[in-house]
Amino acid sequence: MNYDEYIKEVEKFSEDEVVARLGKHLSEWKQDDTDTFELADSIERFFGNSWIEREETHNHLYRLWSKFKKEAIDGIGGMSMNERLYWFGLFERFESSQSEAAQKVIYAKLCANT
Repeated sequence: MNYDEYIKEVEKFSEDEVVARLGKHLSEWKQDDTDTFELADSIERFFGNSWIEREETHNHLYRLWSKFKKEAIDGIGGMSMNERLYWFGLFERFESSQSEAAQKVIYAKLCANT
């Protein structure tokens, strides 16, 4: 499950106000300049400090997040740039970058500083 697929899964439960905030946070991350490790920290804090109405929803979303984190964030060091772009759904942003500086922001976001 890549980042975009995780967002879609979260959106299935967006009738819960807390889950809707999580979905918004996940979507906004794709446009900001924070890196994958900052993303992981913020999502872990979110799950630790927020009260999702249904325990089953919390457990389901956290289990999927943990799997994504293990595969994509913890394993990012061994990935090519294309793999990183795929896992985090950033191909479009990278391809539409108008400058080398904009691409460098994405490299930094994906911990692939050259």
